[in-house]
Amino acid sequence: MQFGITWITAHSDELVLTLRVVPRASKTEVCGEMNGALKIRLQAPPVDGKANKALIGFLAERLDVAPGRIEILAGQTGRNKRVRIQGIGIPQVLAALLPRG
Repeated sequence: MQFGITWITAHSDELVLTLRVVPRASKTEVCGEMNGALKIRLQAPPVDGKANKALIGFLAERLDVAPGRIEILAGQTGRNKRVRIQGIGIPQVLAALLPRG
């Protein structure tokens, strides 16, 4: 599977990720790139903000950052999201979210 970094934008001390989120999946995982966005499957349903909370928790755990440093900028109620993460670099994101191999 080929990955680019078109889904990451760097701004001073923060990054903005473009994500495509699929709720109610069988497991939570990063599953590739889709139309310039990183596709993430979440077990959580898209009800009462559960999928957004699950997304923030998943990213915080994988990237080893505090959940308070992650903010959903756009797409609160949709599958296409823009997420800001403070205090992290592109190499750390790539190492944490892309498959090893």
